[in-house]
Amino acid sequence: MRLLVVAVFFIHSLLAFEYQLKPQQISSNIYCFFGLPQVIDEHNNGNMVNSCFVDMGTSYLVIDSGPTYAYAKEAYGKINAIKKLPISYVINTHVHDDHWLGNSYYKELGIDIVGSVKFKNEAKLAMTRMQKRISKEAYAKTTQVFPNVFVDKEKTLTVNGKKVFIKSVNKKAHTSSDLLIHIPSLSALFVGDIVFNDRLPSLRDGNIKEWIKELEKVKSYNAKYIIGGHGEMVTPHSVDFTYNYLVELKQKVSAAIEDGEEIEDAVDNIKMESYKSSHMYNELQRQNVETAYRTLEWEQ
Repeated sequence: MRLLVVAVFFIHSLLAFEYQLKPQQISSNIYCFFGLPQVIDEHNNGNMVNSCFVDMGTSYLVIDSGPTYAYAKEAYGKINAIKKLPISYVINTHVHDDHWLGNSYYKELGIDIVGSVKFKNEAKLAMTRMQKRISKEAYAKTTQVFPNVFVDKEKTLTVNGKKVFIKSVNKKAHTSSDLLIHIPSLSALFVGDIVFNDRLPSLRDGNIKEWIKELEKVKSYNAKYIIGGHGEMVTPHSVDFTYNYLVELKQKVSAAIEDGEEIEDAVDNIKMESYKSSHMYNELQRQNVETAYRTLEWEQ
């Protein structure tokens, strides 16, 4: 009986959690795994974020490693089934853990991980959001691995002869650690959570005014593909949903402040009807109004 229990445990330990990830081809050089427009829970196990692989010629550049060790390992396996290449770098677009906890897998492979210098100020958490909200099976082998190559203002990488320009926003927009990754030879711009589509953006760590300004800069890039951190739209119009939402939210919240409306009333009253059918409206609208109100009130 004891041998049977040991055998069952051993077999179970070999069966890693699987996300059933499916890569989507964006161009001849770019594949992305698109996350679901949902909150993090034990059903999606953090599969609500975008992670992309860029074929640079003789290696892959990875943009955001995803929410767990298991996710990163599965994603790389699926890409290698299409074309087997090593990885040159992993780039983390910002400090929200759904975008970088997969670093723990790539560290095992000895890959350099690039991120904002603001990661240096991040202390390892007793528990990450993923650890709190997803299953133990999905989180297995995941550890907090921060970047080892840092971007302060700008950094240029040359990967297989192609230039990769990494620019720090250097202001709190979505977060205070946002990076933009521009690959002109592929007409591709990766912007992390500066751009959401298919669901409402989250303002919790952001500054609405600076975020709008950054989106206006993103619009000025001559890129065929603008790929955000959430949502499947990758054309230059991928910017429009987040931009239009934030501009309207700013207008409504500013008007409420000018009218002397208290924050509690603004949170209750600002509904933004045209976005009610958008994914995560119920979860994020009230929080976004409150965050925008506090930012705009303080600045006034």
